[in-house]
Amino acid sequence: MAKKVQGSLKLQVPAGSATPSPPIGPALGQRGLNIMEFCKAFNAQTQDLEKGAPCPTVITFFTDKSFTFEIKTPPVSFFLKKAAKLAKGSKTPGQSVAGSVSRDQVREIAEAKMKDLNATDIDAAMRMVEGSARSMGLEVQG
Repeated sequence: MAKKVQGSLKLQVPAGSATPSPPIGPALGQRGLNIMEFCKAFNAQTQDLEKGAPCPTVITFFTDKSFTFEIKTPPVSFFLKKAAKLAKGSKTPGQSVAGSVSRDQVREIAEAKMKDLNATDIDAAMRMVEGSARSMGLEVQG
């Protein structure tokens, strides 16, 4: 017999550093889920990723208090800031330029994010990444 799904929740957890402190602990605790079990499993699955990279995670929990989780790739903005070597984007996007990224870097980001984007081909994914870059005040060169 299949388990009955009770619900799901979305968290953005830094790769390799899940701890029972907020926001993970309270989110899982109020649903009666084992916090340490999630932290250990999450850290084991994300040990090969860059430490501290924000990973959107969808946790599906069942009526018997068990759960499964799916880890997605870090957001496009994280990759863009890393490629442009910035701490944060422009305060006034469209008016001031915070930095720039090359077309090759945009292609790399699009290829890394392809499985999480709703694009059919790499060119469409690149246009989506370029739009995110413009909204952060980055200039796409090349």
